[in-house]
Amino acid sequence: MSSVTAPRAAMLAFALLSSTCLVAANSAPQPVPIVDTIPPPRDIAYPGTIDLAVTATDLDHGVIDVVETIPVAGPGPLTLLLPKWLPGNHSPSGQIDKLAGMRFFAGGQELKWVRDPVDVFAFHLDVPAGASSVEARFSYLSPTSDDQGRIVVTREMSNVQWNAVSLYPAGYFVRQIPVRASLTLPAGWKAATALRPTATSLANKIDYGVVSYEVLVDSPVFAGKYFRVDDLGQGVTLNTVADSPKELVIPPDVLAKHRELATQAVKLFGARHFDHYDFLHAVTDRMGGIGLEHHRSSENQNDPGYFTDWSASLADHNLLPHEFTHSWDGKFRRGADLWTPDYRTPMRDSLLWVYEGQTQFWGFVLEARSGLSTKQQVLDKLALIAAGLDNLPGRQWRPLVDTTNDPIMSRRSAQPWSSYQRAEDYYNEGLLIWTEADAIIRERTGAKRGMDDFARAFFGINDGDYGEVTYTLDDVVRTLNTVAPYDWAGFLKARVYDVNPKAPLDGFTKSGYRLTYTDKPTDAAKAIFKARKSADYSYSLGFTVAKAKIGNVRWGFPAFTAGLANGAEIVSVNGRAYTDDVLGEAITAAKGGSTPLSLIVKRGDEVRTIAIPYAGGLRYPRFEKVGKGVGALDTLLAPR
Repeated sequence: MSSVTAPRAAMLAFALLSSTCLVAANSAPQPVPIVDTIPPPRDIAYPGTIDLAVTATDLDHGVIDVVETIPVAGPGPLTLLLPKWLPGNHSPSGQIDKLAGMRFFAGGQELKWVRDPVDVFAFHLDVPAGASSVEARFSYLSPTSDDQGRIVVTREMSNVQWNAVSLYPAGYFVRQIPVRASLTLPAGWKAATALRPTATSLANKIDYGVVSYEVLVDSPVFAGKYFRVDDLGQGVTLNTVADSPKELVIPPDVLAKHRELATQAVKLFGARHFDHYDFLHAVTDRMGGIGLEHHRSSENQNDPGYFTDWSASLADHNLLPHEFTHSWDGKFRRGADLWTPDYRTPMRDSLLWVYEGQTQFWGFVLEARSGLSTKQQVLDKLALIAAGLDNLPGRQWRPLVDTTNDPIMSRRSAQPWSSYQRAEDYYNEGLLIWTEADAIIRERTGAKRGMDDFARAFFGINDGDYGEVTYTLDDVVRTLNTVAPYDWAGFLKARVYDVNPKAPLDGFTKSGYRLTYTDKPTDAAKAIFKARKSADYSYSLGFTVAKAKIGNVRWGFPAFTAGLANGAEIVSVNGRAYTDDVLGEAITAAKGGSTPLSLIVKRGDEVRTIAIPYAGGLRYPRFEKVGKGVGALDTLLAPR
């Protein structure tokens, strides 16, 4: 043995001996193999039509009862699944924990069932000989308080999501499973859904026609006591349910803006991916909040005053444009790795910067073009977004594409240091990237083309088709190049896949706008702060305050450096009892000086005095027009 290899042999022998000693000294079991007994989905027709009867009349307890009859081809094993990976949620967020009273029957007898030991959304049972169907009976238990989850049943309204109140047989693409559903509601209530009723009984039982399970899940219901229906044109209907009749009073000019939203969207995309479209819209602070897209409808919640105090509801004016855009972007065109044949197959979210990011982009564009908000209000909202992303310490280590994993990783749970961790930034940073893409296209084509041309080429195909057409990154790059030749692959790699310490703001710069900070918030920012019931010192001390409680402490900002964290309560500022005005005045008075701000804060039973050396004054973002004439962004936001 040579002198070169001998030390290596000795090291290997020592490693093997060490490993043997570690194992020999302790018990060392082997893992039990995981055997997946659930049939994989196949693209073949299911043998029969499921009958689903849902009763949502128990307003006292918020219990929704289900009787589901599933035809079977013969005896033997049957696996039934509750939808787990939900479209639009981009995550395994099915509400299996809300089901109770699960029982199965066939051939006149009750069947034993077993939950799958690995996939708890799956129920295994054996169908007896001679049985032609299996009947499932169970209940969905709506949360009765916010700490239990989203409330979907109140005394005035309900939101029935079919994926939460139905099971489907494993082994089939969901588009191949026919379902005939019915829904029984309290007397006098009305309902809206993309499904169309075939009959309604005196007992307020609504029968719907046969559709695929995929279409059923994509067609939730809003129902309620106080209901209003408005035709917006273009095959689009605004169905509004509210906590009280006064919230259904819509001023004519406000209704006209919503009609213009439908008009501008169809002009933008040039095709409709629905035979009809229903906004399911709840004006409520009792039923839980939601904004969720579907092919032919969307679920939307806005706070009371949305219609009746229009200027004060500015923060909510983007919801309907965003969810409507998803009919084209996200539902019709969908990332190839995100599309799944059933609701058990895991989703991969790598292209959410297109799905959600470009939807965010078009949502703000349509908000301006429709007049739901003025151009200046939209610019002011965009300034808040741009500043938030440009002052994000997490940019130093985490690329944008990695944030597309957040729906699976955190599912929008609270984070201790969101500015350092980053969250679902693909929404708003996607918006910034597509704003820059528009400016580049206009620059390279002499203002003859823009992102509108991409929208028509990419989303405006197959008019009337509400299936799905999937895409890859290469498809996105190829379409951009048909609009305006450029190194789009390099452009997207640098902004989406690489780490970027600063936000991509060139779309504004190329349009003649500069992000600046002043000591007064814009009118739009004031309205948003008021709606959130908070004061915002994000770009001065580095936190927000709601009812004296600190939140959103920015990593590395003065408050962070001084030792503050989320959840602390401000007791006093420079010896004065805390109010938002007192803190604002103290920050202003300290500008240019050398005396730190003195805050007494309480966290649990601990009270501390914190000195924050900061002399920069109040800072609120806005876009300042520095270029002459009409820029790319001005053109983009103008109505068509």
